[in-house]
Amino acid sequence: MDATARFAELVQGPEHEIPLDEAALLVAAHAYPDLDVAVELGLLDGLAAGCPDHTLAGWRRYVFVELGFSGDVGSYYDPANSYLNDVVRRRMGLPITLSVVGMELGRRIGLRLDGIGMPGHFLLRDDAEPPTFVDPFDSGRLLDRADCVERFHVVNGADAPFLESYLAAIGSRAILSRMLANLRSIFVHAADLRGLEWVLTLRLAIPGVSPLERRDLARVLSSAGRFDEAAAQLETLATTVPDQADAILEEATGFRARLN
Repeated sequence: MDATARFAELVQGPEHEIPLDEAALLVAAHAYPDLDVAVELGLLDGLAAGCPDHTLAGWRRYVFVELGFSGDVGSYYDPANSYLNDVVRRRMGLPITLSVVGMELGRRIGLRLDGIGMPGHFLLRDDAEPPTFVDPFDSGRLLDRADCVERFHVVNGADAPFLESYLAAIGSRAILSRMLANLRSIFVHAADLRGLEWVLTLRLAIPGVSPLERRDLARVLSSAGRFDEAAAQLETLATTVPDQADAILEEATGFRARLN
């Protein structure tokens, strides 16, 4: 099974059964076609096996001091920061990919850590009471609720309203969707049509992602001169959004006309 098909199979299964580490590596496999996902999973196993203390404090010390994982402040928008294999090897990444590493190492040692999809800055939460938050981008710094609110306002502006739902745990599908959204932004800025094609294809495989992203995929295909594929994507989209079908099919017809 190829990486795209395997990714779709995983994300369309039960949410609680999605192996986040494998799915994130399958994203990376689209940038690295020769990537051996089983080998990469083994590297995570090996890192986890080296953690001598399975408490939150021991995990933090091991991941952020001994292993040296940290945020990449110098080249934040480097696509490598979104590829789990690169993050594991370079010990640098984005808040969300560092969080995935942290969650997956924690899971392997019996430590439950939830992903917190706060707008603009991804965090982890320890399954304790009161909740303790961890900022993987800031060398595993511990945060309380007030710290999280402060961090939110630093990123989003002092006047941005803070909602308690921002500190709720999110599932694997939402994490993967956000990772791909980061890559989509990077590839749009770089005008990378190949990258946009596979990123949008993977996002469309995730339940809950707007079907209208298929129009974005069609336009990427059109920009690459693949008008028949672009039209086919729009014709598929038209069946899922009947209220917009006429306009979508008109655009599809325009793509097919360019084949002549």
